[in-house]
Amino acid sequence: MGTRRPNALQWVWYTFGGKLPAHLSEWVLHDVTCRTWVLRHFLRALTQLAPFCVVVLLLPGPLHIRLSSIVLGLLVGLFYSASAMVETNEHRLIKHGYPPGIGRETRAIYRDLRRTARDEARRRRGWE
Repeated sequence: MGTRRPNALQWVWYTFGGKLPAHLSEWVLHDVTCRTWVLRHFLRALTQLAPFCVVVLLLPGPLHIRLSSIVLGLLVGLFYSASAMVETNEHRLIKHGYPPGIGRETRAIYRDLRRTARDEARRRRGWE
């Protein structure tokens, strides 16, 4: 991956569905295909849900009602985010100029490489 990363404002824009400049498209590919892509997806989802949580927290009413509303809202929001995780990430890649399906293919290649390296390490330990 290149060393270029989005700054904080660009990342927030990207998180809410915006398109990053072309020089950051390699970072986008890394973001949705690296080993921690699922955690990154949920971090983006939580960032999108945060403003709603703040609004609910500022509403009048008992604190326990507001907090339980936030927790339930987060659970529902994260559930829907998880259900569309792969498609959302593919859409991000397409928006940044990559062909459809490249995210799944890249994750599969990385997974196979990690599996091969792990098997090689086990084999070497077995021979020593």
